[in-house]
Amino acid sequence: MSNGPFPVTRTTAPKAKPSDDSLAFGKVLTDHMFLMNYDEGKGWHSPRIEPYGPLSLDPATSVLHYGQAIFDGLKAFRGADGRVRLFRAGRHAERLNRSARIMCMPEMPVDIVRRSFDALVGVDHDWVPRKPGTSLYLRPTVIATDVMLGVHPAHSYLYFLILSPVGSYYKEGVKPVRILASDRHVRAVKGGTGEAKTAANYAASLAGQQDAAAAGYTQVLYLDAVERKYLDEVGTMNIMVRIGDEVITPPLAGTILDGVTRNSVLQLLRDWGLTVTERPVSIDEVMAAGAAGTLREMWGTGTAAVVSPVGTLGYKGRDLVINGGETGELTSRLYDAIVGIQYGRTNDAHGWTTEVPPAAG
Repeated sequence: MSNGPFPVTRTTAPKAKPSDDSLAFGKVLTDHMFLMNYDEGKGWHSPRIEPYGPLSLDPATSVLHYGQAIFDGLKAFRGADGRVRLFRAGRHAERLNRSARIMCMPEMPVDIVRRSFDALVGVDHDWVPRKPGTSLYLRPTVIATDVMLGVHPAHSYLYFLILSPVGSYYKEGVKPVRILASDRHVRAVKGGTGEAKTAANYAASLAGQQDAAAAGYTQVLYLDAVERKYLDEVGTMNIMVRIGDEVITPPLAGTILDGVTRNSVLQLLRDWGLTVTERPVSIDEVMAAGAAGTLREMWGTGTAAVVSPVGTLGYKGRDLVINGGETGELTSRLYDAIVGIQYGRTNDAHGWTTEVPPAAG
């Protein structure tokens, strides 16, 4: 595959761009998309940028029946200086390949995936919103495209990348959420697909999320699938608790996603000299710490919200209010630190951001 620029076919009917104030999440898509095909014996080929439009799939396309579909998600940010920066793009490209391995899908050259990010954001550079708190969301996706019925890894695949300008997750400032720890619904079991960012994992989470919402909570906190006692993930985020002077988060042991924001938060905490432990933490330990007054903070981490403070934890009919229901000091510090790096306001000591210039022409 050539190291030169990708072929670009520009749209002849550009869309009207929405105002930054009107942006939600995933409602609006940009003018172009990146596509690349895979065929067994040929490998990945035909990378190109085309006008955004529908995909044509035969009713027997294997992804529709057997769920070989993976994706990732990252963001581009426009700073006050007008420059557009991607946050930890290389790590997202690598994670896409980890998901591919778990789902028996062909890995992609990481440099090609990275170049696809830069190329498409460069072409749709004007779509990156300007208001603080807004960003351009990138959704790289791979699906199986064999046209036949039969349970086996496919022989052909499609990689595509689409972009969506999104608004601030916290339109009125960072607000603590109410979460419900569920011992009824489970997200994943070790040896399964829990550590992959695959479509099936999100479908499996819908029932738990629906039950939590019906009970008046924002998110569901999943416990482990075996003993139904250890914290796993909260909604689509990794979870962390601060008990006393220690920050604890579940280990990467095959059931949870290796979150890029999780990794960034852990790095910052260690940079600041805080005690950080990756170990199993039970819901009983958390509830006991709450009763003893040593549970100081709890938060989720993810691309969409960055850091989401937990104000109330529900479990077995009891609500535990954390830090008086307010955002904790460390939670706020982490949020401000990562957002500052993303928008180019503060020093990027670890080289997490990369600038994307507009494409020529």
